[in-house]
Amino acid sequence: MNIRLISPADNLVMAGILRKSLEEFGLNIPGTAYFDESTDRLFESFQLKNSAYFVAEENGEILGGAGIYPTEGLPEDTVELVKMYMSASSRGKGIGKMLMLKCIEFAKSSNFKNIYLETMPELYAAVSAYEKLGFKSMNKPLGNTGHFSCTIWMLNELKEE
Repeated sequence: MNIRLISPADNLVMAGILRKSLEEFGLNIPGTAYFDESTDRLFESFQLKNSAYFVAEENGEILGGAGIYPTEGLPEDTVELVKMYMSASSRGKGIGKMLMLKCIEFAKSSNFKNIYLETMPELYAAVSAYEKLGFKSMNKPLGNTGHFSCTIWMLNELKEE
């Protein structure tokens, strides 16, 4: 298993994984990443300072990805965990956890104190995984994500090591 930064050649595959995942859960609706203009050009979107998008690759096949992004409107010390999606065949194998740990490591090395995320109840397995890594539920959203269909907001206060 190789966790690496996204390359331009990964855009099409990751857009497919993201959209297929949302379709599987009936979440191909407005207000989700399904309709984000950046979904088809993840590599380009993550060239911004303090952002990174990681993909999990095995035997030349992209299995999923997750990113860290300094979303507009978030507190200065907070970054967002974004576009965390796995192909159906790779779920439940710990690969998503590996991607999240890589994102947390990147956020810490970029001197962020908190990681924020938004999700939906239908993605209950992801919510459980987030909780195991220290994310706690919030009462309201932060920042200007544009994902008005998300109803779960979580924050991980990063611990100093």
